[in-house]
Amino acid sequence: MKTILIMRHGEATPMQADDAARNLTQTGHTEAEKMGLWLAKHYPPDALLVSPYIRAQQTAENVAKNAEFKFSETCSDIVPEGKPQIAADYLETLIAAHSQCNTWLVVAHMPIVSYLVDQLCPGNMPIFNTGAIAVISYDERTQRSQYMSINAPDNV
Repeated sequence: MKTILIMRHGEATPMQADDAARNLTQTGHTEAEKMGLWLAKHYPPDALLVSPYIRAQQTAENVAKNAEFKFSETCSDIVPEGKPQIAADYLETLIAAHSQCNTWLVVAHMPIVSYLVDQLCPGNMPIFNTGAIAVISYDERTQRSQYMSINAPDNV
């Protein structure tokens, strides 16, 4: 069994013309750091898939302070307007190709994070607060997933 952790980036600056360039606020950095400590204690990730957008990259950097990744990649399929089927297929391909990695962290955005959970675990489409992480149990052999929980900075 593998664990897939789907995380929404921390709080970001207000919407602007270049959405990809938005930074985390101080609250967003704090959320990401807090969730990074929580992950280190409960689900230490050893693989990372992160959106190329600045706020997701900054979130991943904060989480990485307490993680050691065997594999890390920036993926343009997990941007806000990304296609969840493509993202899920790619994630499953990576999991199969990197069998030494057991806990996969995906750092992305709304709405793709909700759609990705639903793609992997049909009937489950949580709404993510900033910094929230959905926990999914994934059977690599059968390619079946089970939604376990969602955890946010204000309840961990």
